[in-house]
Amino acid sequence: MCKDCGCSLGDTHSHEHTHADGTTHSHHHDHIGEHVHTHISGFHSHEHTHGDTTHTHEHDHSGEHAHGHHTHPVLNESKTIEVIEKILSANDKEAMVNREHLDKHKILCINLMSSPGAGKTTLLESTIKNSNFKIGVVEGDLETNQDANRVLKAGGIAHQISTGQTCHLDAFMVHEGLHHLPLENLDIVFIENVGNLVCPASYDVGSHFNVVLLSVPEGDDKISKYPVMFRSADLVIVTKISLLPHFDFSLERINSEIRKLNPKADIIALDSKTGDGLEKWLNYIKFKKDFR
Repeated sequence: MCKDCGCSLGDTHSHEHTHADGTTHSHHHDHIGEHVHTHISGFHSHEHTHGDTTHTHEHDHSGEHAHGHHTHPVLNESKTIEVIEKILSANDKEAMVNREHLDKHKILCINLMSSPGAGKTTLLESTIKNSNFKIGVVEGDLETNQDANRVLKAGGIAHQISTGQTCHLDAFMVHEGLHHLPLENLDIVFIENVGNLVCPASYDVGSHFNVVLLSVPEGDDKISKYPVMFRSADLVIVTKISLLPHFDFSLERINSEIRKLNPKADIIALDSKTGDGLEKWLNYIKFKKDFR
């Protein structure tokens, strides 16, 4: 559940699976109200293999709940607060599992967050094409495989998670996505979060650091309007800087507001289309990767 808007509500369930190293663990999910899950309704199953172990997941989605109602709690009720804290605690534990899994494979994991259209996928395409890293991407969107297809076309590896009406990825969704990537052959895993400047900031998904993108056409007032998101950033990337002459956008204001809100955050300005500033981003990733 998101503590900011109350999304991802439903019942309680658990599932168990085994990793390639023989480790088996269970995941418990707590949801209140009506939950919107991913993909399709009806009964289906799928299987995948980790090392020498193959296991099958069966799902029973009855009726038309795949894209059902979206219930919002009253956030000032003590019971609601208690449940939100419980769910976030479970998410944080799962995030630790994700990080341990990634560390075992010596993979750097980067969580990309922004509003829709800020340029996350375009940045990923340029990163894949202009670096020597072996890159995998867990893609999060409400619907379609469009971004995953773009990553694949650029030469990366991707797994799409369609969240339905849920406006962020959580650690459990990312854990499932990691199972679909060949981690033993990757250097970096990017998590392209759902386009949203609110809810994704509340969830630790198991990444090693957070990158928040802000595009020039969005305006330079977003840091003060969405402080929770920018406070969570380890790096802020200003994108589409080739458009600076056409918009009332001040890089000086961005620098000043980030320094006041989150003085530990780094700032890079770039344009993924023209390549201006891209080298700084690639060097930043290399530095983070070398010191993992």
